Amino acid sequence: MIMDQKITALYDDYKQGRTSRRDFVRKLVMVAGSSAAAMALIPVLEENSPASSSSYQADPELMTEFIKYPGETGDVKGFLAWPKSGKKFPAVLVIHENRGLQPHIQDVTCRMAKEGFLALAPDALSPLGGTPENDLDKAISMIGQLDKDKTIKNFVAAVKYLKTHPLSTGKVGCTGFCWGGGMTNQVAVNCPDLDAAVPYYGMQPTPEQVASIKAPIIAQYAGDDARINQGIPAFEEALKKEKKEYQIFMYEGAQHAFNNDSNPERYNEKAAKLAWSRTIAFFKEKLK
Repeated sequence: MIMDQKITALYDDYKQGRTSRRDFVRKLVMVAGSSAAAMALIPVLEENSPASSSSYQADPELMTEFIKYPGETGDVKGFLAWPKSGKKFPAVLVIHENRGLQPHIQDVTCRMAKEGFLALAPDALSPLGGTPENDLDKAISMIGQLDKDKTIKNFVAAVKYLKTHPLSTGKVGCTGFCWGGGMTNQVAVNCPDLDAAVPYYGMQPTPEQVASIKAPIIAQYAGDDARINQGIPAFEEALKKEKKEYQIFMYEGAQHAFNNDSNPERYNEKAAKLAWSRTIAFFKEKLK
């Protein structure tokens, strides 16, 4: 069942903790037209909500393993992938959404490795025991419990881990999605050694923080994503003022999370493929 975009957005706001259940139901009644219609929609929304499962499958052309690296909060677990053929590779840090290290992000990490990169997806929930299996609600709740500054330092430590990894050329980029897009921006702010950054529909850094960015940036945004997009003008103005190397791409008609092919309500194949091709070309240029 294909949901009206307004209804999907309301449910996402509720699921991600941006609105209470009471407010969600009240707004849903207004959009649906009646209490009865709203109550009938809720179980359908819950049923269609993307599960933690995804398309991740072992790839015979890749090597993969779960690793731990030293971070600000202690050992941080991560999923590492790289091509079987070759000796050293440019590296890419892949930062997950606010659902933790799900199979979908492992799949994205493998896609990055298939392009010739040493790719690492840390589990930001490691300080809290790691991403829970098959419990998206709990994972989303746990994200809200993280210490932001320490979490950023854990990702900066991942850049250091990749730069010094025996399989790495020493060049490191970073990409992330949704919450991970915002964290990608923060890694760019806080890690002068980062060589390239590609945040997808992520919360922007403050104009004051932009001065600290050293890495070239491609920022990918969905056309139908008002909450995130309202921060673009100030971000771009600061990038121009500080003479940073950047590009901003807007994918009209696409929704927030358009790259997530485990979420059929949000996935936009055309936008996802174009954004991915730009991401890979950018990393191949900047990490060579």
